[in-house]
Amino acid sequence: MADLFRTDCEGFHRRNFLQIGAAGALGLTLPGILASEAKAKESTGKAKAKSVILVWLAGGPATIDMWDNKPDAPEGIRGEFKSISTKADGVQFAETLPKMAEQADKVSVVRSLYHTIPSHGPATVFMTTGNKPTAALQYPAMGSLAAKLMKTETGIPPFVTFMDLRGGQAGNAGYLGTGYNPFQVEGSANAKDPKAAFRLRGISLPNNVSLDDLDKKDKLLRSFDDGFRKLDQRSELVDGLDTFHQQALEILRSDRTKKAFDLASEPAKVRDSYGTGPLGLSGLAARRLVQAGVRFVTIGMGGWDTHQKTFEAHKTRLMPNLDTGLAALVADLDANGMLDSTIVMCAGEFGRTPKVNKNAGRDHWARSMACVLAGGGFKRGYAHGTTDASGMAPDRDPCTPDDIAATVFGQLGIPHTTELQTPTGRPVQLFREGKVVEKLIA
Repeated sequence: MADLFRTDCEGFHRRNFLQIGAAGALGLTLPGILASEAKAKESTGKAKAKSVILVWLAGGPATIDMWDNKPDAPEGIRGEFKSISTKADGVQFAETLPKMAEQADKVSVVRSLYHTIPSHGPATVFMTTGNKPTAALQYPAMGSLAAKLMKTETGIPPFVTFMDLRGGQAGNAGYLGTGYNPFQVEGSANAKDPKAAFRLRGISLPNNVSLDDLDKKDKLLRSFDDGFRKLDQRSELVDGLDTFHQQALEILRSDRTKKAFDLASEPAKVRDSYGTGPLGLSGLAARRLVQAGVRFVTIGMGGWDTHQKTFEAHKTRLMPNLDTGLAALVADLDANGMLDSTIVMCAGEFGRTPKVNKNAGRDHWARSMACVLAGGGFKRGYAHGTTDASGMAPDRDPCTPDDIAATVFGQLGIPHTTELQTPTGRPVQLFREGKVVEKLIA
């Protein structure tokens, strides 16, 4: 298990669960988030989906050994895994994905995804924001865009993350401002003790703090707020703080959000289906959060930066966790009638080299990679695009991260040409170079 939390080759320590949240109880961040939500634009397109669950494979998964096997390629490229048939006609996966093979009739596999950034941090930004990174502007994460552009009921956080994404910028709100940063999960849960549940900072009260204590502290903060107003009537920090602080208290008291983390209320059979790995019950919690009305949830696992012994890593620790967790999530959403309204996207920042290196590993490779999309109006049992015989580059229907982002948001009813504004009033298109991949849509 420890390997799944390890540092990648660029020195970033990946954690599956955050120890520090973005919104502390009774801090000024949560009212700011709520104030920002009140100004959000509602979508004008026809939405097929209501929520997104991003399953993030941090480090760059070797998709040539997963979703796009090359069994006929020369030795040194094809790898060690055989291909197996799936429930999708004509679609094969690696033999290390038997459970996902059973769910293949519910997903689309994009095999012709590519970009040109083989560095963890910038590639993560590109994949999670849908925009190529630039020093001129910090683009918001897709979850932050969903928080701004999609309506969320009072008492429900719009964007929740279980993962610390590489470099910080990738998972945050960028030019939208801190009001649209994700609510971050701390703690853990496991199949043996589901009552040892996750906590969401800004929603779960700290230990030894009662609601009465909360009310007293809120009154104290309000007295400070009055002083702030007298100092600066134009301050965005205190503008409407009374209204939004009251909503902050409603989130802290929200039964719907608390119940989403009550994994013990799920049947043991469902909990067990998710397994005990890093995806495990975070996937189940994500399903329950979406069920409660959360718009965007990020879960995932690290350890995919396999420069050495990639096949051993896949067989022993990576693929068993991914295969169990992702298959359970897709099947569970479908069983609950939620897959049509929930998009599941499984991806990492780039792929790995087709050529196996001297250490039985694969190195960074962004020119060809794959991702999985399920639900939300995407085709079922479909493989989009192909790569050449050696998996070096797409040779049919190539698409880029911004195309995938544009397509996902199109399914949410938000045109990719929608314009937002930076704090200085600069208009910015959601995905400046993205276009919808029509062949992916059912």
